[in-house]
Amino acid sequence: MMPVVEIGRLDQVLSQAEKGNGVGREEALLLMAKADLRSLLQVACAIRDRFHGRTISYSKKVFIPLTRLCRDYCGYCTFRRDPGEEGGRVLSPDEILTFATAGQRAGCKEALFSLGDQPERLFPEAVAQLHELGYARTLDYLAAMTELVLERTGLLPHANPGLMSHHDLVRLRQSNASMGLMLESTSLRLLRKGGPHWKAPDKVPALRLRTIEDAGRLRIAFTTGILIGIGETLEERIDSLFAIRSLHEKYGHIQEVIIQNFRAKPQTRFASMPEPSFDDLLRTLAVARLILGHDINLQTPPNLSYENFPRLLEAGLNDWGGISPVTRDFINPEATWPEIDLLREKTNFKGFELRERLAIYPEFALQPEYVHRSVQPHLRRLRDKEGYARTHNN
Repeated sequence: MMPVVEIGRLDQVLSQAEKGNGVGREEALLLMAKADLRSLLQVACAIRDRFHGRTISYSKKVFIPLTRLCRDYCGYCTFRRDPGEEGGRVLSPDEILTFATAGQRAGCKEALFSLGDQPERLFPEAVAQLHELGYARTLDYLAAMTELVLERTGLLPHANPGLMSHHDLVRLRQSNASMGLMLESTSLRLLRKGGPHWKAPDKVPALRLRTIEDAGRLRIAFTTGILIGIGETLEERIDSLFAIRSLHEKYGHIQEVIIQNFRAKPQTRFASMPEPSFDDLLRTLAVARLILGHDINLQTPPNLSYENFPRLLEAGLNDWGGISPVTRDFINPEATWPEIDLLREKTNFKGFELRERLAIYPEFALQPEYVHRSVQPHLRRLRDKEGYARTHNN
């Protein structure tokens, strides 16, 4: 039985957190380890409801896997490919436009570009393919392709290419409404031999934090998040969330934090790794809401919780992320996205309104300094007066 003093301390922490002012590191660890889950979820939802109302957003997107070649060998990934494997190449401009126009016809407004990290630094084949296309670096080709998709289809690109230099961010900002990079974890321990980020040079936490910080300096609306269940401790999980909070407090640019649960996949080093429980995911989501406070949008991919996804609303999230009606989730091909009509039905059943947003969240879409002048006309065409996606009703 928990001591009365500790129960009183937990109640005090939850009461203070409910005001939406965030919690400290030791308080967050206490909540992760010992708080009653039901009470924790109630406080997280109270914060969400007070500051975000009863609206749950999502983005209708097309997923464009520009290249699955990657120089990192993460222990859990099935997206990456080596040259010679199926999908182990760089898509051509025509193939990229085929993806984009299919999304445009289906009513998508976001073009999510996901790709492996700097494959040209490991594979001569990647160098040769890029040279044939007229480029030396994957990130230069990405910038050209996001420009092409923006101009030819009007879809708003959101690039998620891994590490980016200051120069790359400046270039990509000219054609992207927002950008993203999952922090995953600040733990250096996970880079050790046999760990999830062993043989993954682009997963060094300091390098990823630098990219996120550079995006803040450049006023780029940015998405990041953590991956739970890959061998991190609760302390490391909490420290990763505080690292994100610190950067947002400094620059105010983090539009969204994703709490993504590890799913074991065949043919990976982590195929037999136990997955985090659903309660663990709920608890982490709720504590993330308390750490991050009220102004950051919080999401968890619904497809990674399968039929349980409506219960994620009980943990304080206010967004479902990107949902594609035309392409699969290439990162998690075993987990199909819920149909948007089903997403709406389940969201409404829980007492919320589902509302479509753009690749850039409403509060950033309405601030001109976050959107490059070359993207602004396309954004204005797609957004309504509140910054959400324009539909036939508004």
